[in-house]
Parts: sequence; structure tokens; C-alpha cells
Amino acid sequence: MTLKAKITEDMKAAMRARETARLSTIRLLLAAMKQKEVDERIELTDADILGIIDKMIKQRRESITQFEAGGRAELAAAERAEIEILQGYMPQRLTEAEIDALVDAAIAGAGLTGMAAMGKVMASLKPQLAGRADMGEVSARVKARLGT
Repeated sequence: MTLKAKITEDMKAAMRARETARLSTIRLLLAAMKQKEVDERIELTDADILGIIDKMIKQRRESITQFEAGGRAELAAAERAEIEILQGYMPQRLTEAEIDALVDAAIAGAGLTGMAAMGKVMASLKPQLAGRADMGEVSARVKARLGT
């Protein structure tokens, strides 16, 4: 079953169970997916959908920061609940040791040293780590390894 089909089935299940918060979050995700399909005139792959979900999670984390700064704990809690639902569609996170091994392999495969290799290494890592690791953290690890 594709990720898109799973999300659609989950929406139907949330409707039947009358889970309004879950249904609302899934509908937002489906709307974002449909928007990308219409804008780019493509059929989304699972990797594309994971990218959309990752972007939505980042947006919610930024919103939580803003809501907490503004003293709106109830809105921050609602955003956290949406993050929990969205993370249910993401693949299993990699451990730090697994990330380090992939970073080392990508650096060795690039054949370059120094900061000149940064773009090439990150380009090779992105498809492998999409949705499975925080790319900002991975970038910091690559930079630390290349900087020495």
C-alpha cells in the first residue's frame, strides 16, 4: 500500500471514529499533497509525500516556539498533537551511529576533502536520510568531519 493510500484510509477511519483533531490534521496533509500535485502536474511518490510531511512538522515546531513565546500554551499543545499524528507517517528514525556511518561513507565516496565536498556529500545523503534524520544535524556532522 502506498503512503498516499494509507493516509486516505486513515482519513476515512478518523471520520468513522469521529476523531476531529486527527481528521483535521490528515485533511491538511491531503490538501498539501493535492496542492503539490496540481502545481507541479505530477503524481507524488512516497519520497515526495515524506518531504511534505517533514515540512509540515517543521512549520508546527516553529509555531510552537511562537505560541510559547506569546503565552498561548493551548495552541502550542494543539500543534504538538498535530506533530504526533504527522510523525506516525514518517519512517523509523536512524540512530546517531547509523547516521555517522552513512556520513563517513558519503565523504569517502565523494573523493574530495575540505569544505568543497560539502554540497556533493549532502546531495548524496539527502535521498538516504529523507525523513529519517534531521538534515540540519546531519549538515553539522558533515561540516565537522570535512572541516578537520
